[in-house]
Amino acid sequence: MPLKRYLPKSLFGRALLIIMLPIAIMQMAVAYFFFNAHWNEVTANLSDSVAADVSVAVQLYKQDPTHDRTRRLDNMLRPNMELSVALVAADSLPLTSRDAFFSNLDKTLRRALANSLTDEFWFDTTRYPNHIDIRVSVDEGVLRFIAARDRVFAPTGFVFIFWLVTATLLLSMVSILFIRNQAKPISELAAAADAFGKGHDISPFKPSGASEVRLAGQSFLKMRGRLKRHLEQRTIMLAGVSHDLRTPLTRLKLHLAMQTPSKDNEAAKQDLVEMETMLKGYLDFARGLSGEDTVAVNAKSYMQDLLSRMNISATTLICDVDFKIALKPQSFERALQNLLSNALKYGTHCRVTLQRDEDVAYFIIEDDGPGIPEDRREEAMKAFQRLDTARNQNIEGVGLGLSIVKDITQIHGGTLRLDVSEMGGLKAIICLPN
Repeated sequence: MPLKRYLPKSLFGRALLIIMLPIAIMQMAVAYFFFNAHWNEVTANLSDSVAADVSVAVQLYKQDPTHDRTRRLDNMLRPNMELSVALVAADSLPLTSRDAFFSNLDKTLRRALANSLTDEFWFDTTRYPNHIDIRVSVDEGVLRFIAARDRVFAPTGFVFIFWLVTATLLLSMVSILFIRNQAKPISELAAAADAFGKGHDISPFKPSGASEVRLAGQSFLKMRGRLKRHLEQRTIMLAGVSHDLRTPLTRLKLHLAMQTPSKDNEAAKQDLVEMETMLKGYLDFARGLSGEDTVAVNAKSYMQDLLSRMNISATTLICDVDFKIALKPQSFERALQNLLSNALKYGTHCRVTLQRDEDVAYFIIEDDGPGIPEDRREEAMKAFQRLDTARNQNIEGVGLGLSIVKDITQIHGGTLRLDVSEMGGLKAIICLPN
């Protein structure tokens, strides 16, 4: 529906709309029926009464068009009908007029005077706050009438509008405070889930709010506990396996070192090296979700230091703008090392580019190797997947390099994308929130 594009997207906005829209419709309906069925009718009756009094006063004046008759009419009308009258000799009606804020006021009075008077008239409802100025043209000049506003218009209309607006504002304030308190726990739950996904500490989070929201928060904490236990068990298991296997591997290496050199002996030594490489890969994979603290680092200096320690010469670093970014330094370094090692393992040169948009930082590593076909890139980022045609090729690895990179990138709340490099090989793009 096209209407959905204009509806609020947040829970706070939608809940406020659900409460305030019926109130607004009800208030408008009440105001409409009040003004049409009551206030207009009362105002019309009052205006007709004043117009009739003005008409009678004009007729009495015409019977004796003198100043003395005008004074007697004023003495009679002022105390009893709150209507004063005066003759302004040799005067004429004004040529301009000012409309009231509520145009219905002028329309009602004009209609009443037109029905009661045969002479030309003019009136102003805006000059005085509590009175209405009405003037009627006569042969001697202008008869000027000053009538109390309460006699012409029903005052209850403005009181009704005042209380209507006041009630709407009070209801709106109460609704905003109530809905904000209900939406806040949901926002806190979403923030805690996002922080947990990035590996941050969420111990301050406590379920609160409505019973359904508290239940969701408690379920989230239980899920967090299960995930942490699973990750700890995975790390302990792989660490234990690695530790247990290192001892027999060391004995085998010692045994082979004491044997007479031969072709079979060298092949066995190579197998042991590959087994150690596999164990290191398993441990790196197991440590992918370690509880390292997040710190802010300078991206350019961080990358320069890494390249210096890796002693990589066939690498070009491009960083036009210095910027800081929050990282788990050791974990993220492991991810970059995997990408750089892969780039130089399959290619002869690699290029590292650091970029930043308004809220996203990019670590881009490209090489001039054979690359990865588009239909196999998702498979390449899965654990224990190797794209080699045979596992016994002379290329090290157990298929965990890109999986570890993806794992660590997700810990930082980012994403890993694979694409084609302008250098002809693979282009790995790490996107991190900044």
